[in-house]
Amino acid sequence: MLESNYTMPTEFLLVGFTDYLPLGITLFLVFFIAYILTVVGNVGLIILVNIDSNLQTPMYYLLSNLSFLDICYSTSITPKMLVNFLTTRKSISPYGCALQMIFFCCFADAECLILAAMSYDRYAAICYPLLYPTLMSRRVCIYFIVSAYFSGSRTSMVHVCLTFRLPFCGSNIINHFIFSVIFHLFWRADTHINELLLFALCSLALMHIKMRYTFCIIMISYIRIIIAIQRIRSAEGRRKAFSTCASHLTTVTLFYGSVTFSYMQPSSRYSLEQEKVSAVFYTLVIPMLNPLIYSLRNKDVKDAAKRSICWKRTST
Repeated sequence: MLESNYTMPTEFLLVGFTDYLPLGITLFLVFFIAYILTVVGNVGLIILVNIDSNLQTPMYYLLSNLSFLDICYSTSITPKMLVNFLTTRKSISPYGCALQMIFFCCFADAECLILAAMSYDRYAAICYPLLYPTLMSRRVCIYFIVSAYFSGSRTSMVHVCLTFRLPFCGSNIINHFIFSVIFHLFWRADTHINELLLFALCSLALMHIKMRYTFCIIMISYIRIIIAIQRIRSAEGRRKAFSTCASHLTTVTLFYGSVTFSYMQPSSRYSLEQEKVSAVFYTLVIPMLNPLIYSLRNKDVKDAAKRSICWKRTST
């Protein structure tokens, strides 16, 4: 950034979705409602897990941390996007750009690890029910959480620091609302170093403390879970066993499906507009849907919500 005559601009201009103000107002209202639902739904789930004694288990302890991460990494992107819908000059400083990248990479990385920890939790509960209190003790849960945040913060800091060490060259106009495409603004072929770094760090973001990749953990866990469920003789027993992990499996499918579509599609089929839509999906839509998925498809959460509502009614 300090080499030669190449200097970092004082601001970046975001193209986003549209410059047409009436359409921008419409999109602002839609995304604002979605963001409010994201925050309210996830905060409500966190509160419910912490006040209901029946939800004081490792599964729901990890779920409350997943809700917290959903709020955080959605908040790292959405407020700035909402502001840009209503302004004519959609600008952000390099420092704002760096902070957004730090928080987004950190929380997205940590979410991958929490999803892997939740799959391991379901594996331990279904395949080793007698050892479950030991395999998923409070200490183990805290270890998973601390490791997730440590990995996320380390990954984001290294990635952002190396990104902003590159000499800048080119237009400061970014045809996006997330700065994952900022590599195209930097000088020479040096960007391939950061692209390789991004791939490597994304692989690290999929890395778990005791196994190589979180996606491998999830796949292996569910393969073992399916095998264990098939050994259950009664149909009712198989249904109950599968229902305990159905919500998590839905969340994993949505999250990894959208990220894969966004970053792993062939370059010949790459479309920036499709990538924007996919980015909105995994930064705003999925965090909004997660509380609904766990509320509608999880009997324990629904029962806890009913008890909470009944308690409020009786107390008034």
